Amino acid sequence: MDRRQSPTAWGRGGRRGVGPGLEQEATRVGEWVYLNGTFLPYDEACLSVEDRGFLFADGIYEVIAFQRGWAFRMADHLERLERSAAAIRLPLPRPLEDLEAAASALIARNGLEADEAIVYLQVTRGPARREHAFPPRPEPTVLMLARRVQPLDRAKREQGVAVITVPDTRWHWCHVKAIGLLPNVLAKQQALEAGAHEAVFVRDGRVTEASAANLFAVFNGVLWTHPADQWILPGITRKVVLELAARLEVPVREEAFSVEHLAEATELFLTGTTIRVLPVVTVDGRPVGSGRPGPITRRLEEALNQEMERR
Repeated sequence: MDRRQSPTAWGRGGRRGVGPGLEQEATRVGEWVYLNGTFLPYDEACLSVEDRGFLFADGIYEVIAFQRGWAFRMADHLERLERSAAAIRLPLPRPLEDLEAAASALIARNGLEADEAIVYLQVTRGPARREHAFPPRPEPTVLMLARRVQPLDRAKREQGVAVITVPDTRWHWCHVKAIGLLPNVLAKQQALEAGAHEAVFVRDGRVTEASAANLFAVFNGVLWTHPADQWILPGITRKVVLELAARLEVPVREEAFSVEHLAEATELFLTGTTIRVLPVVTVDGRPVGSGRPGPITRRLEEALNQEMERR
């Protein structure tokens, strides 16, 4: 048996669930997954118990949006995957064009061509005896899952959501889309238990991003967001929103701002693959601006929706 497909808790008899970065609104509907070049029924997909993704979180991932069978910004996602792989010295076992074709084929196999869906793509350093050093001849594991995305509660879209601020305890390479997300998981859970939708990270007094989204703020009519450096993930939706802001002639500053400055924002919103543009109306229980989604947020939300719907 191929060591990369020996029995493990991921497949038969294992726990089912979404992977890192997938919003709770995404639900599994398909019967097929992609594993190491093969399409398999979900319950037949197996990984080694010594896969380094499982033992060390030694891997990277992407979450790619599909609209009626069409991938949104696939090239951007694959370029980021390639950058993440290079950063952690992980050899990608298959050409990017093969991964692109497999993702589209997986959507079709799961009958999601007419839906809003996502493909979760994960690459790990593969199976090896448990040692911190790289295996001398790595056999990377490539896994893809398909999900139909259920719309967020309409009230969240119309009225906005609450966030809390938490210390940013993540590592110093947040620009790498790595599967080791325990600080994000703990922050998200803390937010949910506080009755909020998201947790916003604060590092050395400066706001970075949220646990599963990028963050934008409006100060005096200017759109601010943290620069794309080592302290945030350079989100694909973030990139598109910046392009749309330029198109709409909304002034932008990619600059870090303090948590005290955050209290002066007149608008605030989150961005991400599954949430798109999501208004934020309270921070730590205090209203943002008027306490309602603002005009710049709404303009960018509408522009992003149109961008994602067109081919």
